[in-house]
Amino acid sequence: MSKQETEKVRVFALGGVGEIGKNMYGIEVDEDIIVIDAGLMFPDDDMLGVDIVIPDVSYLVENEERVRGIILTHGHEDHIGGLSYVLKKINVPVYATKLTLGLVEEKLKEAGIHRHAELRLIDSNSRIKLGNTPVSFFRVSHSIPDCVGVCVETAQGAIVHTGDFKFDQTPVDGKHADIGKMAAIGQKGVLCLMSDSTNAERPGTTKSEAEAGKGIKDVFARTKGRLIVTSFASNVHRIQQVIQAASATNRKLAVVGKSMVRVITIAGKLGYLKIPKDLLIDMDEVNKHKPEKVAILTTGSQGEPMSALTRMAKGAHRHITITPNDTVIIAATAIPGNETSVSAVIDQLYRIGAEVIYGNQAVHASGHGSQEELKLMLNLMRPKFFLPIHGEIRMQHAHRQLALQVGMKKERIYIVEKGEVIEFNKQQARRGPKVPSGHVLIDGLGVGDVGNIVLRDRRLLSKDGILVVVVTLNKKTNTIVSGPNIISRGFVYVRESEELLEKSNELVTSILQKCVTENVNEWSSLKSNIREGLSRYLFEKTKRRPMILPIIMEV
Repeated sequence: MSKQETEKVRVFALGGVGEIGKNMYGIEVDEDIIVIDAGLMFPDDDMLGVDIVIPDVSYLVENEERVRGIILTHGHEDHIGGLSYVLKKINVPVYATKLTLGLVEEKLKEAGIHRHAELRLIDSNSRIKLGNTPVSFFRVSHSIPDCVGVCVETAQGAIVHTGDFKFDQTPVDGKHADIGKMAAIGQKGVLCLMSDSTNAERPGTTKSEAEAGKGIKDVFARTKGRLIVTSFASNVHRIQQVIQAASATNRKLAVVGKSMVRVITIAGKLGYLKIPKDLLIDMDEVNKHKPEKVAILTTGSQGEPMSALTRMAKGAHRHITITPNDTVIIAATAIPGNETSVSAVIDQLYRIGAEVIYGNQAVHASGHGSQEELKLMLNLMRPKFFLPIHGEIRMQHAHRQLALQVGMKKERIYIVEKGEVIEFNKQQARRGPKVPSGHVLIDGLGVGDVGNIVLRDRRLLSKDGILVVVVTLNKKTNTIVSGPNIISRGFVYVRESEELLEKSNELVTSILQKCVTENVNEWSSLKSNIREGLSRYLFEKTKRRPMILPIIMEV
């Protein structure tokens, strides 16, 4: 039998489907597992206190000896941000382009694991073998340089992962997408295409990054006072446009924000940013120059509470305070879920009296292709099967509609959730058994120690607060030695609710006495009796359900 008939290919997502961010995909060719990307996601509003979210990689840990490597498509956080956590669990080679590796190295140094990491440089013309599986790459345009799509060659045809892409006809760095190479891959035969769905709901084509640059230049040219520009720190093309605009209008540029400084340092060192000599100044030099001769590039485009722009807007930044004479350019759009915090910062800036240029006012261009570009990718690749990835469910469904419009059959398009597996055998596809998947929550230094139960408790505490009931019992005589003392936090204001707490005290005493007379002396029974009785009484009186924590001590 030929390899085409016996070969088993499986494709699955550990993150990046049904959500924005946390991109991580697996492709299995017989015994080889190839991982594409290892991103992070910012927490939802109900993930109280959580810093970031990464994919659950327990399936990869179980099969570590089969994982041949992790390929990174580009250097954005939603594609590389989880890597340092993943490499602590599985030590496998990482393949990435020059700029992506530069950004990754810095992250791994911070995590203290750069010495053990096996980082391998590739470019869009590389051909490598992972296990027995050949892998090649093609260049795509996005909002950061050095982005690639991935082509995994199998006996049944290629599995193609586009990475994040748009078809930019006037790219900032002059490097166009490899359309010829994409067409050649399509000509040879694509078994399955996995394509970026972020802008699948947006008609037409995405405007060029060069247009956003022109918009920024126009604002720089017409503004008389000081300029403050905020963008994603990793949007290297946008940073280049700001540098060019500052240089063209004879303004000095100060860079604020740790992540922005880091990206500019790495991209500058590797030659991806052209920075004129003497353009950059330190933050504490800003006030030494006339306002019309200075611009500030800062983090905070998503309204993050601790970011430089938010602190400037609140007057809490050490060096820079925004005044009514300033113009603020927000050269980014809000990530889904961040709209409220971005609006709050814009409101605050207007309150100060500054001019704010944001939204689609010619200063931002998306890095993702819109509907016509997604159709072009489908037509170039002409896949047998199609998996819309990288987007929320509605975006995946919108992408499915585009595939139907270009002539794909409904039964050949699969909308997958995290952990769902599509198996390919003899060029036919079917859904296979799921692999473990989900969220791993990171809070401070804890990785995965905050789960559903802890989050449920945090939600409860944030809603109705907590009551702690402390009581001491004499073990021999089964009598109450001291207490019950009731401590309230976030439930009611104690001074104004003395009567309610006194009645609660009496109720706990009577519950304990009843238990003693009925010879109920197991701690768990005593606690659950206190919890149930007190909860019922408090709900009756206040229509609130605080968390009740009985603490029983024995002497």
